Amino acid sequence: MKTRELFFWVMIASAVIIMAFILLPMIQLMTAPSLPMLKKTIRERDVLQSIWLSIYTAGLASLISFVLGTPLAYLLSRAQFRGKGLIESIIDLPIVIPHPVVGIAILSIAGRGHWVGQILSWLGVRIMGSVTGIVTVLTFVGLPFYINAAKEGFEAVSPRLEKVSRSLGASMLSTFFRITFPLASRSILVGAIMCLARAVSEFGAVVIVAYHPMIAPVMIYERFEAYGLKYSQPVAFWLVALCLILFLLLRMLTLYRKKRS
Repeated sequence: MKTRELFFWVMIASAVIIMAFILLPMIQLMTAPSLPMLKKTIRERDVLQSIWLSIYTAGLASLISFVLGTPLAYLLSRAQFRGKGLIESIIDLPIVIPHPVVGIAILSIAGRGHWVGQILSWLGVRIMGSVTGIVTVLTFVGLPFYINAAKEGFEAVSPRLEKVSRSLGASMLSTFFRITFPLASRSILVGAIMCLARAVSEFGAVVIVAYHPMIAPVMIYERFEAYGLKYSQPVAFWLVALCLILFLLLRMLTLYRKKRS
């Protein structure tokens, strides 16, 4: 009994320490800027453009992840084949790679010295210092979150339902869009939001590939370097507020999915 009581208090102490570790810096960040400063900051054209660019490029990255990642997520959820573990490891690779390295790696193949860069140049596509480069980076870092969430959703759909549909004469494509996709739609939406949220917060890879045009995390870094903490806090406040909205949306969808299940 004494051991249980001691362990109980250890759990409580651990929870308090972790909550304080996470919340204290965030509370200070959100309460430090004055209301007039927040209003002034959100009215600045550069700030609005950087926040909008963050949302726009992250949204495109999420859309690309949805289009390209959904078929692969479904394949990984249904098929068993040699090398599947290797493919899943490669998909998770962007999560563990230091993000400045991601930017350097992308630029390494986008230059004219590489055949990929030569093709891009011939097509008139510019990666360095462009919105295209930002979207490329954000897709790279956000794609694993979407694929893993979508794969989990597809795995939760019983293959027997698909077999029944196929036995009634439906094609594989028709079965996917009429049976599998609707049943896994919550997980797919959660994955898209996770990808979007991860992309919005990216800094390290973007600053290597495209310092300009400036997304919100890069603007926060530039203002901190040039003017210090006080001048960068209001922009950070608005970016954190945006991330909190995305997080709350994700939590609501997750709780709804648990209640439905």
